[in-house]
Formats: sequence, C-alpha cells, structure tokens
Amino acid sequence: MNAQPALLKSPATQINIQPCNWNTDICLDLIRQLWQLRRAMLEREASLKNVIDQVLPEYQQSARNLVHYLTLRNVDLRPLQDQLAWIGLSSLGRSESHVLANLDKVLGILHHLTGQPWQSKSADEPAGSVSSRELLKRHTSKLLGPAEANRPVRIMVTLPSEAANDYSIVHKLVHAGMDVARINCAHDTPSDWRTMAANVQRAAKAAQRRVKLLMDLGGPKIRTGDLPLQAPVLKLKPGKDELGRVFRPARLRLRPICGTDDLNGVDASIGVWEIWLDRLKVGSNIEFFDARGAKRHLLVVHVDHSGAIAESLQTAYLTPETIFYIDTGHDSRKHSTLVCQIERLPGTLHLHRGEMLRLTKPASATQQPISEREDDDSDLATICCTLPQIFEQVQVGERIWFDDGRIGGVIRSVTPDWLDIEITHARDGGEKLEADKGINLPDSQLNLPALSDKDLEDLSVVAMEADMVGLSFVQKPDDVALLRQHLKRLKRDDMGIVLKIETRRGFENLPELMLAAMASKSAGVMIARGDLAIECGYERLAEVQEEILWCAEAAHMPVIWATQVLESLAKTGLPSRAEISDAGMGVRAECVMLNKGPYIAQAIHTLVDILQRMGGHQDKKRPLLRALQSWGDNDAN
Repeated sequence: MNAQPALLKSPATQINIQPCNWNTDICLDLIRQLWQLRRAMLEREASLKNVIDQVLPEYQQSARNLVHYLTLRNVDLRPLQDQLAWIGLSSLGRSESHVLANLDKVLGILHHLTGQPWQSKSADEPAGSVSSRELLKRHTSKLLGPAEANRPVRIMVTLPSEAANDYSIVHKLVHAGMDVARINCAHDTPSDWRTMAANVQRAAKAAQRRVKLLMDLGGPKIRTGDLPLQAPVLKLKPGKDELGRVFRPARLRLRPICGTDDLNGVDASIGVWEIWLDRLKVGSNIEFFDARGAKRHLLVVHVDHSGAIAESLQTAYLTPETIFYIDTGHDSRKHSTLVCQIERLPGTLHLHRGEMLRLTKPASATQQPISEREDDDSDLATICCTLPQIFEQVQVGERIWFDDGRIGGVIRSVTPDWLDIEITHARDGGEKLEADKGINLPDSQLNLPALSDKDLEDLSVVAMEADMVGLSFVQKPDDVALLRQHLKRLKRDDMGIVLKIETRRGFENLPELMLAAMASKSAGVMIARGDLAIECGYERLAEVQEEILWCAEAAHMPVIWATQVLESLAKTGLPSRAEISDAGMGVRAECVMLNKGPYIAQAIHTLVDILQRMGGHQDKKRPLLRALQSWGDNDAN
C-alpha cells in the first residue's frame, strides 16, 4: 500500500467547463463533460485494480465507489453544478454513496433531452441509490450492532474509572440508551478493563439488548513528562459572596497520619498525630498561626472513629511546619501537634507569551544528565517529553501545541536532547502547564510506531474482551496492516477496526486508510475532533469534518462523531446552545460518542431525544423533507 497514496491523490483528467446558455448545445456540451468524467473514473478504477482486489469481497463495491468519488472530487465541479441546476436536472452534489450510478442517470436524461438513444450502464455501477444505503446499513450493523427501531444513530459512551467498581453506573448507562461502551486503554489497568467489560455484558443481558464494546489503544500519544511536586502547602478558603461575606466555611478533615483520605463533604484532608486527634470533641477550638504568621481558628463540628471535621471562617495557609493547639478554655496547658501530612500538589510551569520553554528527552533517553550539559540554562522552564523519537524528526520554525491547544509555541532550536520553544499563544495572565498533557506537532512529518510496546501488551486483553479496537493516531496504511497482523496472531481477525482520525497526516491519508481497513471484516472511522482541531487548525475543523463524512459515505463506512459532544451537559448538567446544535448534526453519522461526566445519563437521554427528532429530517447530508409541523395545522409530534 505504500505506493498507493500518490495514485489515489493524482489529479483526474482536467475538464474545461464553460458557462453557456440554455439550448440543445448546452445539453450536448454537458454530455461531453460528463462522459469525460465517467471515463476518468473507470480509468482510475482500472489503475487501482491491485489495491481494490486486496479488500474483502463484501467491500469490493464500496472500494470501487470510493475511487470513483475521489476522481469526481479531483475536479472543480461548481460550474458544472450550476449548469445542471439551471436546467433543472439533479446535480452531482449528493452522489457520494453511488457516484457512477448518479452520473449515469444525469447522462441518460441529457441523452433523452437531445433525442439520443441511451442504454442502461448498471453493469459498470458498483452501487445505486438504494443498494448503497443497504451496504452502509450492513457495514454499520456488523461493526456497531443493530440500531434502535426509532433511532438509527447509535450512542457510544466512554466508561469512567468508577465503572470497574460500581456496576450500577454501567446499568444506568445501558438503561439510558448506550449502544456501545468505550474503554480508553490509556487509563486504568487491564484488571479494571476486564471488570468493566463484564459489567457491560451483565447490564446488556439485564436489559435484553446487545451492547458492543470498543477498546481504544493508547497509540503514540505525545505527552509532557513528570514535573517535581510542589511544596506541600494547603490553602483553606471559605466561600464568600461579592461583598466578601462568608456564606460557607472551609471544611477540613483531620485524620491519623496513616489514615486514608475521605473528601466527602470537605474541602481538604490532612494527617495529624493520632494521640492528639483523640483529644478532640465537637466544639473544640483549634488555634494556630498559618504560613503567613496570621492567627487562625478552627472549630470542630464532627468527630468519629476515623477522625474529625473542623471549619474555618477565614482563609488560611497550612504547611507541615504548622502547629495546631487545642484551646481547652479552662486549662493553662494547650495540647499541640504538627500538621504532619499534607499531600504535595502536582508540579506546574507558569508560561507567558514571549517566554522560552525547554522540552527535553526523558532522563532515561538522554545522552548525558541535564545538569552536566554545557548549554544548560537552569533559569529556563523545562519539562520532558514522553516520546524521544520526535527530537530527530522536528525542525526549527515548526509549531507545537500543548494541553489541547491551550498553549502554543514555535520551535526555535533543536538539539539531540532538547528543543527550545518560544511561547506564542497563551492568555494575557499566562497558562499553567502540567505533567501528562498532550503535545501536538501539526507541521512535523513524524514517523512514529503505530503500536507501542504497551499497546501490544494491551492488545492481548482487548482481543479477549472487546468487539472492536480503536487504532489511535493512525497515519498510514501500514499502521492498519500491522494491527491486522497482530489481531490474526491473537486469533481475532474477526475484530472490527475503528480508524481514529486525529492527526493531519491521518486525515490526508484517509482514503488509503479506509481501503486498508476494508481488508478486515468490519471497520469504521472516528472523527476525533479534539486533536484534529489542533492538528488542522480550528478554522478548518468544520471543513475537515465534512470531508471525512463525505469520504466515509463514499466508502459505505460508518462514522463515529466524537469529542466534546454535549460536554457541558455531561460535566455540569447544563448544555450550551451551541452544543445542542452540534449534537443535532450528529444524525449525519452512524454513531455519536459522549465522554464521561457526572451527568452522563442525562446527556444520553438528551441525545436520544435530539437524534430521534433530527432523524426524521436528515439522512446523511440529504434532507428528507418531512412535513413541517411548526407552521402547519397539525400538532407537533
């Protein structure tokens, strides 16, 4: 497949389309242009016969139609579309799923208008308007399972970590309408995944419906490495209104040093000496001087076998050197203890526009310790990168983004062991960069392994538990071939493959990736809009999203509409107006994915309602023209 991208992307025969007036000559000229297009499609199909022959028989028609569509879209069709529309003929604008059949229909009508004979060309056509819908329906059911009777679009939900320990979470998701459960192998453990999978099966059986399981491999995700933990400082801050009046005290959990954190109903937890903790009673007054030397008080409001809860009406800063005193009120002695255990906070870097950031290889991959390098600048903000391979593949002047695009920069210097980056995009007050945040290099031609060592270990679990596997950061056909090779080794070559399109290179190679995936028994495409927006640019996301939808429709391949769908609703319980409209567009895909959140069940119910309503109006990009109820005499459904 290595040589195929150039073939697929080579320009079709150039067509000189000229505007003209309505008469027989117009129709004859349109016939000439359309025949030229038709020949180009069949010639491209013939040139790619070896590629098409590699796909499974059930995908042969889809592969041929995809090649025809790519040929069609290699020409600027706008003048031709205008001429066809002016005559009143069906245009080529909705022909993705049956390109040659649609073109032949237009040709046939033009032949009749000009008095020329026309014979059916169906033998050349891989799919028609009806059979193409059946192909897509069959491929979708094979990958994602059967659809609900009144909702053809499936709903996928990313399972939270708690789903491994709490069956009721999964039961609630299935009951709300989840059709596909997703496990992200970048998080949690294989043991957790097995338990989640078992809970999905149990909940599906209880609901008497099929729920498929997708497991995403982590893939070659580039992330920031660890940072030194911050000094242990705890800020207690009561809730205040706009006038500075306290309406909620700060609540602090006091527990034994070896006790476990229990943050239910409190703002923070610290460890103290147990013998001191035993002296506390409800109503006890704790005095201390905080890290700034300010005198503060805590009032004990609850005591139980595991510790106590105390409240403060003032802001206070605690460190391990803070000393607490119990004010007995009637005894000159005050029992004291050090605050012995405050959890250290994750390290952060505070970055501003114009500053420099040094991105280094992990310590295990560097040629020499950072402290011993001649060019070391100890004042420079420094963080390491999890994938050392990128340092040989990036160039000066290329852009780099951190943490889902919140922080942007330009590479100014490249050495074997580090990159110096000028920060060019950050808010006026600066941005905080933490460990384990994503890094995107949209301008760099990266050649990274499709499957890491961890992915190969995870794949053995995926093969045992899942119905389909998500290939993250897929970029080239060889990545798909490698995954199929390992699935065959694990005797799971029947497993569905989901191509996660989240890099610019993956988007640019999408047709080749889909043809490679057609060698598997079922396949689909996920539009991973989070990383894709960063890679291609936010201003291009809508265009890129449309092109993926069109290309997948031409291949009769199901699409999963993913990332940030109803995100505010899932996280806060309140949707934004924009995300409701965005969710409504999900009807053009075969599956919509929701991410985890405390209000995820509510988000599923809302999405079910939106998809049911919009499903009566839209099929892919084709409006169905259902009778409008809003301005008619009938009551709305």
